[in-house]
Amino acid sequence: MPDLYTLIGWLVYFVMALIALWGAFCVIMVWRRVADTRFIDEEEQAEFLGELEQSLAAKQYDTAVELCEGDRRAMPQLALFAIANRDLGYTRLRRRIGERFQQDVMADIEHRLSWVSTVTKTAPMIGLLGTVMGMMGAFAKLGGSEQVDATAMAQDIQFALITTALGLAIAVPLVLATASINVRIRKMEDLVGVGLGRMFEALRGILPN
Repeated sequence: MPDLYTLIGWLVYFVMALIALWGAFCVIMVWRRVADTRFIDEEEQAEFLGELEQSLAAKQYDTAVELCEGDRRAMPQLALFAIANRDLGYTRLRRRIGERFQQDVMADIEHRLSWVSTVTKTAPMIGLLGTVMGMMGAFAKLGGSEQVDATAMAQDIQFALITTALGLAIAVPLVLATASINVRIRKMEDLVGVGLGRMFEALRGILPN
């Protein structure tokens, strides 16, 4: 029958596997969310904004709505919100657009990213717990008998080192992935900021203050 330390060891492995899977899932979801939210580059966004500006300048709002509908990226959705709420006036609409971007786009991304950060911090701590339990098991065998089973002690020490390594193996890739995602998020925010600036310039002349 396995002893308590062996059972805890298997539990630690199981928990670390779950943490690793959850962290990978959150990274993939954030990556896809950012990719689905932004234009590939400024040139693609500029092409969209050029068509939007032409429709707004001519006050062809139905054409502008058709251009934005079905496009789940942030800029078309914010433009669609602006067109639908143009009666609010320029100043109030500009404030509402900023709030909408934070609530609908950034809040979801930050929520997922916070889980990645949690996994990054938790994995080494679980690994450290496994290290402590492995060393406790080794010392328990050392103090529990006059003749020490070197093989059993080596297994406990090996378990202690493996859990530490696993914790780091989970955390380090997630740290690198988080850094890469943050770069993409900053690029997306810059791109959306440029796009909103152009859209508000187009709206300034046709909306009341």
